[in-house]
Amino acid sequence: MGNSYGFIEISGVVAAMDALDIMCKTADVELVTWERKLGGRLVTLVVQGGIAAVKQAVEAACTKAIKKPVSHGVIANPHPEIVRLVYMSASRFRDVGELSGR
Repeated sequence: MGNSYGFIEISGVVAAMDALDIMCKTADVELVTWERKLGGRLVTLVVQGGIAAVKQAVEAACTKAIKKPVSHGVIANPHPEIVRLVYMSASRFRDVGELSGR
């Protein structure tokens, strides 16, 4: 889809889903993976797309989400090690999909 990653770290699963909805409706990005830490009190969302779309999506989530993100960032043309880490995180979704027949 693109060669950039956008990251949003936000407090709470509900706020994370709100931020993800905003990002996906604002620009041509897609969810790559997400991580819950501290029992879901801190959620990191990773989206991908073209650099302009990712920047637009992250900025929109930062300004419109029901909670202010704890942290955010955009990586254009990520280093292969970053891609590997994101792929490893996302692989747990592929494994679940294979087990459920999806």
